[in-house]
Amino acid sequence: MKNFQDEKQRDLSLNKSDGTNKFLTTDQGVKINDDNNSLKVGERGPSLLEDFILREKITHFDHERIPERIVHARGSGAHGFFEVTNPIPELTKAGFLQEMGQTTPVFVRFSTVAGSRGSTDLARDARGFAVKFYTQEGVYDLVGNNIPVFFIQDASKFPDLVHAVKPEPHNEMPQAASAHDTFWDFISLMPESMHMIMWVMSDRAIPRSYRMMEGFGVHTFRLINSNEESVFVKFHWKPKLGTHAVAWDEAQKISGKNPDFHREDLWEAIEMGNFPEWELGIQIIPSEDENKYNFDLLDPTKIVPEEIVPITIIGRMVLNKNPDNFFAETEQIAFHPGHIVPGIDFTNDPLLQGRLFSYTDTQLSRLGSPNFHEIPINRSIAPVHNNQRDGHMRQEINKGRVSYHPNSLGGGCPYQAKIAEGGFASFNERVDAHKVRERSESFNDHFGQARLFFNSQTAEEKSHIVKALRFELGKVETTAIRIRMIGLLSQVDRQLAEKVANGLGAIIPPILETPLNKGVSPENEGGNQESQTIESTVESSDALSMVNNPTNSPTIASRKVAIICSDGVSEAAVKNLKNALKKEDAKACIVAPRLGSIKTDSDGDLSANFSFLTASSVLFDAIYVPHGLDLTTLEKNDEVVEFLNDAYKHCKVIGADGKASKIISNSPFVSQMTDYDPGIVITDEIASATFAQDFITAMTMHRFWQREKNLYN
Repeated sequence: MKNFQDEKQRDLSLNKSDGTNKFLTTDQGVKINDDNNSLKVGERGPSLLEDFILREKITHFDHERIPERIVHARGSGAHGFFEVTNPIPELTKAGFLQEMGQTTPVFVRFSTVAGSRGSTDLARDARGFAVKFYTQEGVYDLVGNNIPVFFIQDASKFPDLVHAVKPEPHNEMPQAASAHDTFWDFISLMPESMHMIMWVMSDRAIPRSYRMMEGFGVHTFRLINSNEESVFVKFHWKPKLGTHAVAWDEAQKISGKNPDFHREDLWEAIEMGNFPEWELGIQIIPSEDENKYNFDLLDPTKIVPEEIVPITIIGRMVLNKNPDNFFAETEQIAFHPGHIVPGIDFTNDPLLQGRLFSYTDTQLSRLGSPNFHEIPINRSIAPVHNNQRDGHMRQEINKGRVSYHPNSLGGGCPYQAKIAEGGFASFNERVDAHKVRERSESFNDHFGQARLFFNSQTAEEKSHIVKALRFELGKVETTAIRIRMIGLLSQVDRQLAEKVANGLGAIIPPILETPLNKGVSPENEGGNQESQTIESTVESSDALSMVNNPTNSPTIASRKVAIICSDGVSEAAVKNLKNALKKEDAKACIVAPRLGSIKTDSDGDLSANFSFLTASSVLFDAIYVPHGLDLTTLEKNDEVVEFLNDAYKHCKVIGADGKASKIISNSPFVSQMTDYDPGIVITDEIASATFAQDFITAMTMHRFWQREKNLYN
């Protein structure tokens, strides 16, 4: 089987231009003599309409922007490849999954959902995780999120959901935030959203990096083998670096310091050669088990717990090249869940079915033409032959007089392909039912899996969910909406509801007897529904906790460490840790009172990467204070104190050696410590290899969330 890893890059290279050592020209290739002055009547006279160079330049500028995506507008992307590590020909005839070591080029776009293109990367939000596979049989798009479920069960409610979460139409506020009345008004009347609410109020909604979040296909799909036999599957992306988050307070501060934090993180990691990597796994459910569970496989608000159906890893994805042009690639790429290849098919998930219509429609609006598939980043590496013609910006120049099928004038070409020749055929599923506008009773349990998710969190993660709900609902001005939400939360977990209610100065309303599959009317101020009638077969799952998630990996690759320096710093101490971090593929950054050169104790020079004005602890994963600093001056420096206090507050590793350990030992936060904190690494020795190893070992834990007990309890 031929590998196609480089095919897409060769295809894209045909559409690239580099102006190095070239003459400046118009779009028609005419060389330009003067690009600094428009054509005028005399030096101070009026400009002339005949200046075609000016008109072309201004016209292009006036039309450079295209409509941004309604959702997922804020995104970042990269090129890479997918490699098969466990072929599954017994499950699917999809050509790119047949042989060990087989590679397929991909382009991946990560994104937030609610904000505009100009919003912050660190909004509390679900994240898009969309992968375009350029397979030898055509383009396949796996268009998912970093959360495995969704807010709604039926696509008919998607416009309402988006209208509710977007800025309120009367004043266009707030941007990239769900903490406002219209969103929670909608959610409080849609109990089916409660499982998703648990996820977006958790730390999953504020990932440390795109490289450190899981991805999910969300829906249940089908795989079909060469015998036309089908199984159901759920798709999972497991990050090599593990799943990690930032603290909510930290996310808000990062938004002020660097709203491009995730975008920059992805770009820099690839440029440094720390290529992001994920494993692709599938949950396989035999067709005969479709109705086996106490949840419905077609319900997009439900997961299949890994304890019931384990994940089978089938491949890995590596992102190893940044785009050459953001607009041409990341912005113009067009994903669509309906882009599938033989061996992969849809199910009757009502949300998925609606997406199959919506994505084509929105790309037509956004990119302006049915020829969006001819844009280089969207172009298939498989040959394209059909009878489609014309339309805005058509690039293909079709030969001959025939543009229809069947035909005899063109020799019957292009031919239809039989299934055995790779022709696509939908799975032959029998469907026999009346046309109705109803939902299956199997979609009725809105609280069981929300409870499963909450039960699966550690104490610290549960605390974060409580605080997130207090923050979000605390921004809601309408009391009735708050009460309805507290009522719904009480059916997920009584203690959760009580803690949220206490923070809002409210009480839990009585449970109202309403049908499980109906929304709550505005008149029902309690806004609740009956408790589930079927107990979940799994009470908790480590896979749902970011702290307990088995994908966590003991590596600090590509993490950033701030080394606080000033004149007189120990050069040996700084180099000792920098060298140790380099061996682990982590990055050390010198942060000093000023930019420029810092004199060391051995009369050497260190170059400051940041000053305290241009940096903050929220931009780093750990903080190190080396020996040799003027401690008296540092302890009186408000910026240094804030740097260390925020690092402690956000549960990061803080280290110091030699005399610098005193600045940590004498700090206010250490005096609050009631238990041993493995995230505080100090030693009286200087340039100790033991210290460097202890510091790195602590960093592999990412955060020390138990520290919050000292801060908030």
